[in-house]
Amino acid sequence: MKTLKTVTTIFSFFLLISCFGFTNDNNVTTQEKSETIVQTNKDLKVAYFASGCFWCVEAIFESVRGVEEAVSGYAGGFTKDPTYRKIGTGRTGHAETVAVHYNPEKVSFKTLVKVFFGSHDPTTKNGQHPDYGTQYRSIAFYGNDKEKKIIDDVIATLNKEVYKGKIVTEVTKHTKFYKAEEYHQNYERRNPNQPYVKAVSIPRLNRFKKKFPQVLKKGNH
Repeated sequence: MKTLKTVTTIFSFFLLISCFGFTNDNNVTTQEKSETIVQTNKDLKVAYFASGCFWCVEAIFESVRGVEEAVSGYAGGFTKDPTYRKIGTGRTGHAETVAVHYNPEKVSFKTLVKVFFGSHDPTTKNGQHPDYGTQYRSIAFYGNDKEKKIIDDVIATLNKEVYKGKIVTEVTKHTKFYKAEEYHQNYERRNPNQPYVKAVSIPRLNRFKKKFPQVLKKGNH
């Protein structure tokens, strides 16, 4: 599923190291496939972001001070109970999304939005290199008008100062989040030697850490 949109030889190489070749939906129960995240800690809030492979995005947000947990899943679509293989067809409308459970006393929603925009290319439509398709599109979800204004203001600033009006990120009202299959959770941390993780996820995480040292948890520098 994670393939490179380029010449055949490079395409084949990335196909071999893709996460599609290392997953199996048959090992996941129906309950795990359709489970939604329930907020159990009243001190925490949840923000939702999509910016390419959720293995990468989850690892990035979990390195941020004030984030208690980041959960990989699916959002932004129109079908019930999406699975990894189903969303890979591009026909469910969902994007690989991460639910970021955070303590607002330690990190603000605005900071998380800045982390989101600073850790991927928001000018790429329907993909983040080397992954392309609507399931990898850039989406910043909001839960209320205040959050929407924060996202809109950050986009306006970045469009003016950095991206020259080229940001294509969707700003979408959050409605439903489906937790992804269990083998996707904490995937980068549990599979550091997986080819895609070594070639794409870890380098992306390290670029983020270098760019945002001030927001990292102790020991994540």
